[in-house]
Amino acid sequence: MGIKPTEKPIFMIGAERSGTTLVMALLGSHSRIAVPEVVWYYPRFQPYLHTYGDLSNEDNFRTLAAEMVFGLKTPFWGMKVNPRTIVDEVIELAPERSFAGIYAGMHMRFAQSVNKPRWGEKTPHNLFFVGPMHNDFPDAQFIYITRDGRDASVDYMESSFGPTNIYMASNSWKRCWNAVKEWREPLREKGLWFDIKYEELVRNPEKVIRETCEFLGEKFEVGMFDFYKSDLAKARGATRDHKPLGHAISDKYVGIHKELLSLRDQRIFAAKAGKELVEAGYELDVEPLVLTDELKEKYREFDGRIRAATLDGFEGHIVYESYNDWLIEQREERRKK
Repeated sequence: MGIKPTEKPIFMIGAERSGTTLVMALLGSHSRIAVPEVVWYYPRFQPYLHTYGDLSNEDNFRTLAAEMVFGLKTPFWGMKVNPRTIVDEVIELAPERSFAGIYAGMHMRFAQSVNKPRWGEKTPHNLFFVGPMHNDFPDAQFIYITRDGRDASVDYMESSFGPTNIYMASNSWKRCWNAVKEWREPLREKGLWFDIKYEELVRNPEKVIRETCEFLGEKFEVGMFDFYKSDLAKARGATRDHKPLGHAISDKYVGIHKELLSLRDQRIFAAKAGKELVEAGYELDVEPLVLTDELKEKYREFDGRIRAATLDGFEGHIVYESYNDWLIEQREERRKK
């Protein structure tokens, strides 16, 4: 059956570095829509729910709830809470004894904290879980943000957490594009899917956001464009990887691959994800490079080595990944028992 809140949930998805955070900040600045920081609940928990046992068992349900509540990268999404009671509060709000129930309860708790009736959520890689999400929340509306894969890739490579070479970055963008193909049209026909192109958003923001609000059934509010004044945007904008969120919408990040990618790297992208780039509506203007198996393996191995070595570097994700490691250890302990 799934959970059907009175107000439809909103899920913002897309390949990383495609403008998903910008859309999150814009919609979170609407007077009726509460959007917390990135969650990563579906990638972190949904594939491993079997390790928690029967969630109708109160102890099992509470274990899952506690690991979700305390596992946010931004503790409690900045809410002022009592750590001793917050799990009980979320469980009380959960509409059912399930992962989706806790997920809904947590977002309802955040919406209450900012006094808004409707909640939304942005995790880029939720795009790999559209099926389970639609099953859990049958009325939820999905917004997919697409950006030129070459720009997204070079931005990803420049970040503190992304792929470290163009082959792996283009592979990630390609996987994201292909992951939602089967869902785009079926959900669009139900009025549950809306596509935003990053380039159109930053060049004509009012038109795109008006259309987005119409899709969501919400009234357009010009105050949404003051998103960069919000606490979320200020915090993000103070970091190297999210500086654009600290100021008004700009189109100066369109076409950055022309300056920051070598011709060879552009040809590698074309070889790996050129077909998908054209499908997404972008022009392919270089000849694809022939990639040998040896070169592909080199890119894969070096990417893994460099990522591991830089986890604790400047704005690295060592704390974030250490929580994932802890979750794995907890699940292994339960398996042994």
